[in-house]
Amino acid sequence: MELIADILLVAGALGAGFYCYILSRRLSRFNDLETGVGGAVAVLSVQVDDLTKTLEAAQNTAGASGAALETLTERAETVAKHLELMVASMHDLPAAAPKASEQKTPLGPIFRRHDATGASQ
Repeated sequence: MELIADILLVAGALGAGFYCYILSRRLSRFNDLETGVGGAVAVLSVQVDDLTKTLEAAQNTAGASGAALETLTERAETVAKHLELMVASMHDLPAAAPKASEQKTPLGPIFRRHDATGASQ
């Protein structure tokens, strides 16, 4: 009886050892840096670093654009205030008298003399 138990124990130990060997090979292929998941993780890590740098550059550009836009907005508000003052001061000016060339003169009938030949004088 003890012999059968020892044989089963050795068989179980050999089976567990073989199972561990197979798992070790699969795990080494899984973590391979060129073809396995390890390579994919390495590539994704590099891509994350690149995206982080790109995001920082975009944030810096957006900050600079925001500052420039704020400066332009302030200038536009200042110019708008000046224009409002100019328009308001235009209402205080007296109405300009029309120029002599723009004044309409009522024209009456025009008479011309003609000599005997028919030429006007």
